[in-house]
Amino acid sequence: MTEAKKVSLILEDGTRFEGKSFGYDKSIAGEVVFYTAMTGYPESLTDPSYTGQILVSTYPMIGNYGVPTDLKKEGIYEHYESHKVHISGLIISDYSSEYSHWNAMKSLGDWLKEWEVPGLFDIDTRALTKILREKGSMLGKIEFEEEPIDFYDPNKENLVAKASIAQKEVYGDGEHKVVLVDCGVKNNIIRCLLQRNATVIRVPWDYDFTNEEFDGVFLSNGPGDPAMCQQTVENISKAIAIEKPIMGICLGNQLLARAAGADTYKLKYGHRSHNQPVLLTGTDRCFITSQNHGFAVEPKSLSNDWEPMFVNVNDETNEGIRHKSKPFFSTQFHPEASSGPVDTEYLFDEFIENIVKSKK
Repeated sequence: MTEAKKVSLILEDGTRFEGKSFGYDKSIAGEVVFYTAMTGYPESLTDPSYTGQILVSTYPMIGNYGVPTDLKKEGIYEHYESHKVHISGLIISDYSSEYSHWNAMKSLGDWLKEWEVPGLFDIDTRALTKILREKGSMLGKIEFEEEPIDFYDPNKENLVAKASIAQKEVYGDGEHKVVLVDCGVKNNIIRCLLQRNATVIRVPWDYDFTNEEFDGVFLSNGPGDPAMCQQTVENISKAIAIEKPIMGICLGNQLLARAAGADTYKLKYGHRSHNQPVLLTGTDRCFITSQNHGFAVEPKSLSNDWEPMFVNVNDETNEGIRHKSKPFFSTQFHPEASSGPVDTEYLFDEFIENIVKSKK
């Protein structure tokens, strides 16, 4: 590895960390957030929910297994969650340029350079994470000495419009026709639906899908503030009136809640990890889940027709909602997480079962 260029991470409160570059040498600005997963950086970096964010890994060594091959299966990348790297920048403690894995095709540094994403290492990520936990997610910038840049708040933009597809796409030829509202969907959601005999009709975030022929509606994950997606909320409200089964994940949970008349709010520093415990309400069943979100549903704002479905054991925030009598439910966590626990993938089965019942 050639000698790394020195570069700074500067937070909006003036805190500065000096590090070294291992990615693309370009100054960028965004929201600084941390995630606690030990593995799965190819999946995290390609997760559209990280659009506009500078990602801090709390695990000390990153890059040791490189980046997997870019093979496609059924029209989507087999080892990535989307077609590109979505993060604005990556902050780590120790970078391993010497990677080793049977499926690796390149180093993490080369991959970041390919997508023009800066990466910093030799940063005290424990000290940085402590600041983010105490003060909350903060604006920040990766700044090279010769390229100063202003701070930028991505949450003031409609990030979903950036992450969504531009036109309708169809995957598979299954028995159950599922409209997938793409707000920044992860590929494994599509895989999980295809594995359950579905034809997936993927539509843009603001597309009026109620004119399509479908058996059920799936609301995807995505980045940013759900309040920016008013057109999506209006379309979901129409779908609720049609009364065909609906399932949502992550941002989809927040959008379904807003369509039901509930409120959402921004969390202090969000949930981004593979080890968040959630409790199925009304039971003692606890699941270990994978999560990536900065906003949440205010459960007290739900109407009498709806109820919380899951709750976070750590901070008691909402982790899902369901209608008391109709086949509508959503989760704040990711039951499809390909690099995290699969304890809750059964929820896809419940969604398909609701579709089968609704056809009778």
